Order: sequence, then structure tokens, then C-alpha cells
Amino acid sequence: MSLNLSSRASQQSSSGALLKRLVTTYLRPHRVPFGAAMLCMAVAASMRGVFTHTLQLVVDGMIQRRGLVTMAGICALIIGSFWLRSAMVYIHTLLMNRVGQRIVASVQQEMSAHLLRADLAFFHANPSGTLVSRVINDVGVMRQATNECLLNSFRGGLELAALIGVMFYQDWRLSLIVFAVFPLSAFYVARIGKKIRTLAARTQNATGDLSALLSQIFQGIRHVKAYGNESREVNRVRGLTEEIFKFSLKGVKVAALTGPVMEILSSIAITALIMYGYLQVEKGQSTPGDLVAFIASFVLAYDPMKRMGRVNAQIQGGFAAADRVFAILDIAPSITDRAEAKILDGAMASLSVENVRFAYADGAWALNGVTLHVPQGKTVALVGASGSGKSTLINLIPRFYDVHDGCVRVGGVDVRDVTLESLRRRIALVSQETALFDDTIRANIAYGKPDASDSEVEQAAQAASADAFIRALPYGYNTQVGEQGVKLSGGQRQRIAIARAMLRNAPILLLDEATSALDNTSERAVQEALKTLQQGRTTLVVAHRLSTIVDADLIVVLEHGRVVEQGTHVALLGQRGVYARLYGLQAGAESV
Repeated sequence: MSLNLSSRASQQSSSGALLKRLVTTYLRPHRVPFGAAMLCMAVAASMRGVFTHTLQLVVDGMIQRRGLVTMAGICALIIGSFWLRSAMVYIHTLLMNRVGQRIVASVQQEMSAHLLRADLAFFHANPSGTLVSRVINDVGVMRQATNECLLNSFRGGLELAALIGVMFYQDWRLSLIVFAVFPLSAFYVARIGKKIRTLAARTQNATGDLSALLSQIFQGIRHVKAYGNESREVNRVRGLTEEIFKFSLKGVKVAALTGPVMEILSSIAITALIMYGYLQVEKGQSTPGDLVAFIASFVLAYDPMKRMGRVNAQIQGGFAAADRVFAILDIAPSITDRAEAKILDGAMASLSVENVRFAYADGAWALNGVTLHVPQGKTVALVGASGSGKSTLINLIPRFYDVHDGCVRVGGVDVRDVTLESLRRRIALVSQETALFDDTIRANIAYGKPDASDSEVEQAAQAASADAFIRALPYGYNTQVGEQGVKLSGGQRQRIAIARAMLRNAPILLLDEATSALDNTSERAVQEALKTLQQGRTTLVVAHRLSTIVDADLIVVLEHGRVVEQGTHVALLGQRGVYARLYGLQAGAESV
């Protein structure tokens, strides 16, 4: 199944299939309040029939002069029917709103949970702005459509059914004449609904693209301004907003035709009704009251029919949004716990990579037959040119990806045979991409150990050489760092990330360019802290600056996804191979 959502954008499920899924999965748990709401609406709908019947009594009573007492009784019946209908509609509205809001909240919660469990490859294939748009915008459209469907469609359907029953009870011949236009209305609404749904899907796709674009622009705003590309980005945004405008306007034009078409069809039906009814009264086969009551029933039946046609546009937009939402929910993560997965033994911390081969979606081998072993408590460094497979190898250990051939073992156990939760709990990761949340410094450090005390957080910060600059900030550890830590320098962000890993205190430490953003002074301080942290821990280091890993127990040199050299720093220099060349180039550059 494709991980890229844009490749699935044109796929549409049938309205019936979507409705069945919504009902069986999300509506069924709320069948009791839904049933109560339907009962209330059935009572309210029946009051429409009572009202049209009282109109017949009123007209015939006035013509036949049945007296004030009789007319007063009829008026009391009218008041009572309106009171009861109003009460039932109020209760129905409350119950249906609760059910509708609960359904959409459940969808949003399930969608968010599903995304958090998705594979890392899924997030690489889909922009974050697109995913945010689906969780917020598409589910918002579903919310509106669900409320309209539950409130107006179900209510309108019940009212229509009740009034049709009254009409056939009053005069089945008149009813057949009038309802000759109903199939035409239903056919038109169904046909126009398909166009509305297609246009709504295109609008939502364009909205997702706009969200993704704005997210990228805002995250890269520093570079946008540095290269003077504000006008270019404005034009890109303008292009997408114009596309949204075009699709939205087409949708409005198509939906707006529903009202006039329904009006024309109803006028034909009413004209035929009046002429035929007049002839019946003239022949003495019905009374004026019968005709008035029948016309009132048709007019009242026309209102929910027109309302259902009007909300069809919103419902079709909801179906389009549901397609996009279910497209995400239907993508099952490939990296999951096996049925027989065990809890990883906390005492086991050695790492082994055995003849591993791995390729990304483009098919090129990122790793091709890599084998290495990191004994418990030792440090192994991975070096090599960009694209040699260092970070890929790091990503295989916590199962961000699964190997295609070979295996990765922790403590001699294949990582695919243990639970993800127990595996990742034994690992602390610091990467070159510092991930800080728009929260306090204290919360960011404690992210890997939420129950950590203030003292533990501060000790971790001290070990990462971060305590001094944190205390110098206006609010200290309670300083908000901004989105992606934008209020901090690159070196400060990196030290916060290192403090987070220190606080986690895991037996396996993965350092992916962990000191790449530090200046020389900070780097030396953090290197000393990392040496302390690495003691007794199994550490795999990806390093660009070779001077930082000269003390590693083993250095593995990767080139084009293969191990070409391995040994200690001194041994590799003696081989005068790839490592010696890289080290010589860096040493020469740093001495200039």
C-alpha cells in the first residue's frame, strides 16, 4: 500500500461504503442516545401530521359552523402539538449534537493516535502540513457534515415520511400526482452530489497543499528572507489560494442549482395539485378542508425535502473529507510488535549488526552487507562521507526502519523479536536534528523521563554544560524555547538535547552527529560530559569531526553502504587508507 497520501487523493469510496463504516464503527457505540433522539424526532414528525389534520378540521368547522367550543378544542390541539413538537426537537437536537461531536472527536483521536504509531517512512513521504490539514481541516469538515447529517437529514427524513403517510391517508390519488416529481428530485440531487463531492475533494487537497507549503515557508523563514524570496513564496501561496477559490466557487455554483431546480419541480406539483383538487371539490368527492390540509401537508413536506437537498453539499463535502481521513487510517504501519514479541531484558545491552542490507523507497542500497559488533559498555564510532549509510545504520537499531536482509541484535536478541516499547526504553538518542518542543526548557529536558524531579533535570543540564546558560535566561528552566527551539542558539539547542539523553540514563546511547552544532569551547565541555555518560554504556557514535572519536574502542569506516575499514584510531592511521585520508584532510583544514 502506498505511503504517499497524494497518490491516493483521487481514490473515492462509495457513499454507501463510507456511511456504513461511519455507522458500524463510530455510531454503533452511541446507539442508545441515537435511538432516543430518533424516538423524539418520530414524535415531533408525527406532530406535523397532527397539525395538517387540524387545518382540515378548522376549515371544515368554519364552513359548517360547528361552534366556538369545538373550535376552541381544535385550537388547544394545535397549541399542544406545537408544544410537544418543540420539546421533542430540543431534546433531539441536544442528543444528536452530542452524538455527532463525540463521533468526530473519536475520529480525530483515532487519527492522531494512528499517525503517532505510523512508520518513520510515512512521515518522510508526506509533508507535516498535509497531515496537520487532515487532522484539523478535514476532520472539521467531517464535523460539520456529521452534524448536518444527524440533525437535518435524519430529522428531515422522518418528517418527510410522516407527512407522506398523512398525504396518502388523506388522498392517495392526489399523492401519486404530487410525488411524480419526487423521483426527478432524487435523481437530480444524487447526480449533483457526485460533482459536489469531486469538487470538495479537490478543494480539500488544495487546502492540504497550502497548509504544507505554509508550514515549510514558516519553518524556513530565515532562509526565505536571506535569499530574498518573499515575492516568490507569496506567488506560490497565491497560486494555491486561487486554486482553492476556483474549486470552492465551482462547488457553490453547482450546489446553488439545487434550490431553483427544487422550486421549479415543486411549482409544477402544486399546480397539478390545485387543479385536480379543485375538480374533486367541485364534484363533491372531497371538502375544502381536505384540499387545504393536503396542500399544507405537501408544503410542509417540501420544506424538509428542500432542506435535505441543501445540506447534500455539506454531506458530500464530508464524504470527501472522510475519504481523506480513512486513507490515513487504512495505512497500516509495517513496523509493529510481533504476536510473540517479548520484553527486552534490561541487563542486555550489546549491539550486533549481521550482514544487514537496507534500501529506501527509491530502491538504492543504503546498506549492503554491513556487519559489526558493539560489546556491552564499549563505544563504536561510524565514520564516512555523506551518504555512506551511517545515520541509516543508527535508525535500524530502534527500528525506525526494518532491515531487508540480515538482522540487528540487542543483547543477542533480534530487535524484531522484542516489543518496540521495551526496545526504545533502553535507548537514548541525540541526533544532529535537535527536536525541541514549544515548551519550557525543563519540560524539554524531562521529555524522556516525564516524572523526573527538578534536581534530576538540573543535574542532567549541568552534565551537558547547559546549566550556566539556562540560569542566565530571564526565566531560567521555565523559559519557553519556541517552536523547534527557535529562541535558542544551535549550540544551546544541542546541549538541551544532550541533557535530555543524559536524564534518560538508558544503557544504549546513540549519538548521531551529537556535537555538530557546538562551538569549540562548548564541544570540549560536552565531550567530557559524554565520556562520563558513555562509561558502562553501549555507545554507537556517528561523527563528522574525527577528532571527537579518536578514543573510541572501535572505528568503522563506511563507504557506499559497505564497511571498508575498521579498527582503532591508531591502527587505521597506520593502514593509510580511507580513514587516514579523511583524518588528514580534517587535521589540515583545522590547522589553517
